[in-house]
Amino acid sequence: MDALLEILPLLIPIVFIELAFSIAALIHILKHPNYRVGNRVMWIIIVMFVQLIGPIVYFIAGRGEEE
Repeated sequence: MDALLEILPLLIPIVFIELAFSIAALIHILKHPNYRVGNRVMWIIIVMFVQLIGPIVYFIAGRGEEE
């Protein structure tokens, strides 16, 4: 339990950053129909289940052209 309390100040910002990326990616996925690779369902699954890396991969590789 002491080890968790020691790393808790480092974990809290990481959790908030991860949530912010996930929410931003989901909002973008739901609002925009164009994707470079894959479809909407695939990107929602990746963003939700591949936590910190999923939203980053979406913004780098999956996001399509803005209209």
